[in-house]
Amino acid sequence: MSVKLAREFVGTLVIAIALLSAGACSKPGPQTAESKAVATGGKLYAANCASCHNPTNPNLPGSVGPPIAGASPDLIADRVLHRSYPPGYKPKRNTHLMKEMPWLAPNIGDLAAFLAYGAKNDSAGASSEANK
Repeated sequence: MSVKLAREFVGTLVIAIALLSAGACSKPGPQTAESKAVATGGKLYAANCASCHNPTNPNLPGSVGPPIAGASPDLIADRVLHRSYPPGYKPKRNTHLMKEMPWLAPNIGDLAAFLAYGAKNDSAGASSEANK
């Protein structure tokens, strides 16, 4: 296993553990629909997206995928379900490595919620760095 691949795996593992720990350590109480969607989307991102996109911060480029924080539900659905782009969208990279992931169809909204949350909570200013 290469060092880069090992780092990506560890990063993905850290995200998964953090998400699981956050749920286990949080005080019981009502969750909003948005917070549930963000948590579900984070788990889906860690399991399905982080190996190509940045494993620790969706505002940063990954090993082969561009930053995706703030991606619209339409863009997410087109890329994840059909390997296409919405009309008029200009891709950040000219690669075609992404595979269709039809099992994510019921959860596009959750992924969008997680990526919107990531874009709003970019405390490190990563999204401005990624857009240079």
